[in-house]
Amino acid sequence: MPEPRDDRAAADDVAESFRRLQDDLPKIWEVIQRGHPQAYTSVVVPSLSFDPDELEKIQGVSFYEERLLFTLIRLRDPRARVIYVTSQPVHPEIVEYYLQLLTGVPASHARRRLDLVCVFDASAKSLTEKILERPRVVRRLREAIGNRRLAYLTCFNSTHRERDLAIELGISLNAVDPDLLYLGTKTGSRRTFAEAGVELPEGLEDVRDRTQVVGALVELAARRPGLREAILKLNDSFAGEGNATYAYPTPLPDGSTARRKAIDAELDRIRWSSSSETLDGFMEKLARMGGIVEERIVGGELHSPSVQLRVDPDGELEIVSTHDQVLGGPTAQGFVGCRFPAREPYRQVIRDRAVEIGRVLSAKGVISRFAIDFVVARDGDDDWRCYAIEINLRMGGTTHPFMALQFLTGGEIEPESGCFVTQQGTRKYYFATDQLKSPTYQGLLPEDFIEILMQHGLHFRPSTETGVLFHMIGALSQFGKVGVTCIGNSPEEADLFYKKTVEILDRATGFEGEPSRHLALLFDEAVPRME
Repeated sequence: MPEPRDDRAAADDVAESFRRLQDDLPKIWEVIQRGHPQAYTSVVVPSLSFDPDELEKIQGVSFYEERLLFTLIRLRDPRARVIYVTSQPVHPEIVEYYLQLLTGVPASHARRRLDLVCVFDASAKSLTEKILERPRVVRRLREAIGNRRLAYLTCFNSTHRERDLAIELGISLNAVDPDLLYLGTKTGSRRTFAEAGVELPEGLEDVRDRTQVVGALVELAARRPGLREAILKLNDSFAGEGNATYAYPTPLPDGSTARRKAIDAELDRIRWSSSSETLDGFMEKLARMGGIVEERIVGGELHSPSVQLRVDPDGELEIVSTHDQVLGGPTAQGFVGCRFPAREPYRQVIRDRAVEIGRVLSAKGVISRFAIDFVVARDGDDDWRCYAIEINLRMGGTTHPFMALQFLTGGEIEPESGCFVTQQGTRKYYFATDQLKSPTYQGLLPEDFIEILMQHGLHFRPSTETGVLFHMIGALSQFGKVGVTCIGNSPEEADLFYKKTVEILDRATGFEGEPSRHLALLFDEAVPRME
């Protein structure tokens, strides 16, 4: 049915309003990058605008709004103002924790350039929805911004709600145009990889019901004789929470009818990445958002690196960083942490593949930060096989630790090696996770936690530019969960900082068991070995 004329005209007006706002981004970017004397404002709305059913799978998800508190480090620039909006109040001790990281800037000066705005709404709605539902909050934000031509909106991910908020505030959105979000779905990712000529797992896209899933599994088995496992993925899931692992029956029966029936029966024994997922729930979401079925890559050695890129408002493509992702959960597909940088043997390979994909995305109009996930595998001393897995057109679990490293040290990536080098010429490495948790950590208020840090010297040292940074501190009291970024002058030193952190927190909170549940994140046992 054709769209009503008035609705179509309204949609065109919205698109035109957004386009005009986005025209200001190159000027804002030049002011920030070139050190112009003008003051500018960063409005940070750390909204996780995802499917609510998928968000429910993450423990303490409301406190993930604190992950972008690292953006307060922008206040190191005396021209910068930051307006940071949250669903619930951020404890003053947590704010002070970040402001004390601003070496060379008096905390009082930074505090005057910071506005914290809270909507006092703990519901499951996205933060952006909560703001849009409150006209007085929107008006207050507009008044606080000042010069809108030198202001921009930063979000964790971009949807049409974030676009609407940018229009309401009258400022540019430093994120991908929501009309291009299809490119970052699982189906869109696979088609983008194919367009870029980059190798990807065998698979089929845009499946929407059980019949199509079974048909895709049958077709996949025909294309890959002897395939043992396949992965089902929801188009709009994240952090691996919308994935499921399917094991083919062995042996597969002869005859198309018998084979299809046997493959269908195994769906009832599928393994979920999220312990709360069910087949009925998965199929409901699949009908709503679509998904893919693809082969599970196997090898004697297997890793899951990623490349983070950025397309500047002027269209320039830049490699930001590489990481080795640490995966866990029931099927070892959930993101639990990362190491920077990715391992040297395949670092350049994934960088080259990412650039090819990034050029396709840039040509389609994608701007701002995004990431590309890969799987690399090899058997024995064979060459690494590299497969592109998915595109994340948003910030992710690797964004905030790298952002912190960059702002704290003022360093940059070496183009040749992909390593990070400070202004003093020292290479830096880190291990980061959002998943340091223990029942004994529950009940720790922010002031209790920061007292432990001060007593035991668990902090970042500007003199050596090494140490430990914490995030999601607010999640400790209810969930016993906190995030850490451990920065060292070598991978081994970064790991030692993490081990020391675990030992101190366990001892301070009376934990008497083995710390292996934490320390396993440091080793390859967090990633399955598929023979």
